[in-house]
Amino acid sequence: MIDDIKKDAATRMSKSVESLRHELAKIRTGRAHPALLDHLVVSYYGSDVPIKQVANITAEDARTLAVTPWEKDMVQAVEKAIIQSDLGLNPNTAGMVIRVPMPPLTEERRRDLIKVARHEAEQVRVAIRNIRRDANHGLKEAVKEKMISEDEERRGEELVQKLTDDYIKGVDKVLAEKEQDLMSI
Repeated sequence: MIDDIKKDAATRMSKSVESLRHELAKIRTGRAHPALLDHLVVSYYGSDVPIKQVANITAEDARTLAVTPWEKDMVQAVEKAIIQSDLGLNPNTAGMVIRVPMPPLTEERRRDLIKVARHEAEQVRVAIRNIRRDANHGLKEAVKEKMISEDEERRGEELVQKLTDDYIKGVDKVLAEKEQDLMSI
């Protein structure tokens, strides 16, 4: 019983940390990375689809992304989606290839991006604490139903707390890596 609750909590906590990695990948650093454009949607024959479904995105060099739409008709739509995004990018179109140069980040912009990253990390910490609360509630329910003793409940709570501490350290580590990445020129 305790193992099931612990396993469920660990699974949910690891998914939370993984979602943080995914969200932080969207925050751009000075380097060009194809994941920067993952959240963009393009109008494709009347419906909105992710940019990855209508174009190939590659890092041409450290400061330039190359976006190659699958169809010639989509070049204008993809370029428009990049211009209208919240990333502040100015794409250059040459035939079928859209080149997206990454402007160097100013010190002020880096600080703003770090604030965004810290906010994302705090949301994940809250989610992990909520998972801990759910696990502890499950342990209390098991005691009420006489499935485990109060001593086993206390041991279970200690295990869940240790798990929570480990995953919060993981969140802090991911955040520190992203901050380091953002501050490096």
